[in-house]
Order: sequence, then C-alpha cells, then structure tokens
Amino acid sequence: MKEISIKRIYEKPDSGDGYRILVDRLWPRGVSKEAAHIDEWAKELGPSDELRKWFGHVPEKFPEFSAKYKRELKSQTEALKRIRKFSNSKKICLLYGAKDEKHNQAVVLKSVLESI
Repeated sequence: MKEISIKRIYEKPDSGDGYRILVDRLWPRGVSKEAAHIDEWAKELGPSDELRKWFGHVPEKFPEFSAKYKRELKSQTEALKRIRKFSNSKKICLLYGAKDEKHNQAVVLKSVLESI
C-alpha cells in the first residue's frame, strides 16, 4: 500500500500529493475548482449533512462523531474498496475543508481505509 495522506484543501497543491480526493459533501468556500487541483470529488464519502451539522467541529464530540461516521461509511463499501485499491499503486491525498487538522472526517476516513 502506498501512503495515504491528509491535507486541507486550502493548502497549496504539491506534486508529491499524489491522487487528490476531496472527501467533503459540500464544496469548500473560496476555492475554485481550478485552484483545487483535485483528481476526484468523492461526495459520497463525506459525512451526512445531519452528522456534519451535529458535530459542528466541536473537538469534544469527535469520538462520537468518529463512531457515527464509521457506521455511515459501512454503506459505502464499493467506494472505499475502490480507493483502497488505488492506494496499492498510487499515493492518495484525502482533502478536507475543516480548520481543525486533528478532528475531521479525513482523519477518520484514513483510518478506515488503512484498516481494510
């Protein structure tokens, strides 16, 4: 398996990022599609609107958010397997829009991808 990294979409794209996948359901504010330099927008892998609004990026809610999000991801097995298969031959960079680098869906998604 090649490396799976995580990066805020607001950070400058880098040639070392590899295959760049946006994992938010909503397009990040203030970023044009051209400036984002994404290879794929995997909306289906972002947390549901209901879960995202409940979490509100409150760090204390992250453990519960993580558990609920993992349950949601169980319905996305095909997309997860496809991305996991990509990671066998390409470096993957999961992109997210949240300000918090430690408490966001990309952190959870990376752990899920690495466990399958």
